[in-house]
Amino acid sequence: MAMTDAGGPHRAPERMTHAPPSGAAVPSALHTGHEPLSALGWVRNWASQDWIAVAYLTLLLAALAVGKGPHRGACMERVSLDLGVLICVLAVVRGGVLPWGSLGSSLLYRCALIGALLASFFQLREILPAVSPWWVDDRIYAFDLRVFGFEPSVLLDRWVTASTTEWFAFFYFLYFLILSVHVLPLVFWNRDTVLLGRFATGILLLFMSAHLLYMLVPGYGPYWYLRGTFAHELTGGTFWRLVRETVDAGGAQKDIFPSLHTAAPTFMAIFSFRHRDRVPFRYTWPVMAFVATQIIIATMFLRWHYLVDIVAGLTLAITVQLLGQYVADWEREKRTRLGQQPAWMPLDYPWNRSHRD
Repeated sequence: MAMTDAGGPHRAPERMTHAPPSGAAVPSALHTGHEPLSALGWVRNWASQDWIAVAYLTLLLAALAVGKGPHRGACMERVSLDLGVLICVLAVVRGGVLPWGSLGSSLLYRCALIGALLASFFQLREILPAVSPWWVDDRIYAFDLRVFGFEPSVLLDRWVTASTTEWFAFFYFLYFLILSVHVLPLVFWNRDTVLLGRFATGILLLFMSAHLLYMLVPGYGPYWYLRGTFAHELTGGTFWRLVRETVDAGGAQKDIFPSLHTAAPTFMAIFSFRHRDRVPFRYTWPVMAFVATQIIIATMFLRWHYLVDIVAGLTLAITVQLLGQYVADWEREKRTRLGQQPAWMPLDYPWNRSHRD
């Protein structure tokens, strides 16, 4: 995706020609890109997504500090390492040690944000029981029956066959591809920093909020709590096997509320629809909408989620879609007004420079 910023291509901070508003503090590294800032100065350079990521890891540490489960010490060490690495990278890229907008700075910054999110996700398998060693499946199931009058996994049991299981397992597993084909091109290839800011802020809010909510509403899902009540066993082929192996190997186990398999595809479908005036979204948004619906049904058909998990996932997706765009646009306008370095810089790969030359 080689798109340009809706407001024109970004210039490197040292080439900015407009004067900041009278009285606005301009960091020294803004002009040269090489002069390190003071301890307070580089923190002032943090963008909204930086504060979101640091706050998230700090809340994980706080939750572990007051948790009641096992292995809290080891989990706190890992999360502290995640936080320490992120802050070190922010010191390097926001503090002017590396020129802001250089290829090294931009790559390091993006990898640090994605790395902090991925590292914490893979640590959730131990973090969740360390913080919340209990489960509330009984309350969730009772809530579904009281509010909605039924449980989808039980209702869908009558249509369980090897073919239907494999169909929905395919879409459930497709979730990981959907994440990759959206996140990687937008973060590491796309040059439209307006689009990147809206997408990245929303994605960070989406996943980090969900991870924190897992600790407040821990549960295993209908496949565990309602086991023995289903008339048909889930059996399938390649994709059902892949789903089982992936969940067993990398799943956090008690990560059901809200359903990220609902929230993430819904977020991307809405994002694609809202930006359907741009390539490739004008062509991909109907496909993404269809895939999202199949993944949502799959979460219930395969007995991973209760209905309230789905509702919570939809609510989260819509909320962060709106909030993420608002925060990203506000951040961009604020930094332009104050003469600060942009929140994001496009990746300037060597082949891009040779093409322009």
